[in-house]
Amino acid sequence: MSARILAVDTATEFGSLALIEDGRVIEEWPLHSPSGFAHVLFEHLERLLVRRGWELAAIDCFAAAAGPGSFTGVRVGLAAVKGLAEALGRPVVAVSNLRAIASCGVEPLRAALVDARKGEIYGAVYDAALQAVRPETVMRFPAWLEALPAGRLEFLSTDLAPFRPALETGRFRDLPKREVPRALAGAIGRIAALELADGRAADPAAADANYVRRSDAELYWKE
Repeated sequence: MSARILAVDTATEFGSLALIEDGRVIEEWPLHSPSGFAHVLFEHLERLLVRRGWELAAIDCFAAAAGPGSFTGVRVGLAAVKGLAEALGRPVVAVSNLRAIASCGVEPLRAALVDARKGEIYGAVYDAALQAVRPETVMRFPAWLEALPAGRLEFLSTDLAPFRPALETGRFRDLPKREVPRALAGAIGRIAALELADGRAADPAAADANYVRRSDAELYWKE
């Protein structure tokens, strides 16, 4: 069955929007707003829809980045899609940013990580079906590396620069490393299409943020 999805990612200052139809990304629009997205998000949404000739009423499902990331940023994106979905009677899929990053990989095991500031990372390990092999967590980077499973891991991040010194030594030296685009709305939308097809899209009220550990997110993420 044909399905149109609008995906939003405002979890960091480098956000994005995407339109997905039948599991394919029709267009992905990168955004950059260091001061946040609350004051510009709907303007960009309207421009993207007009550009593609899509009506809001024709969208079957809304998707949003659930974090981890900026507390305020995640909240803005989720609130926007939940409000639109509620008004139109559509479902919502909230997608972890780490899972979206992992979806860009090609190996059977994918270690997705994001800088959580002050020496910590948000990280998780997924299999090729994007099921968590190691749960999402926030912790010191060296401790996370020590706890990783043996085998051929693929490391993925939107910015690998802070992690490369540690990943280029020891047992990680010869493992694949991939820097993925900062615009994740397309990946979020593709995951949402799978969730919708499997009947796992949620009522808007049930879609929730994924701060991993809220206290750490608020403490270490510079708003």
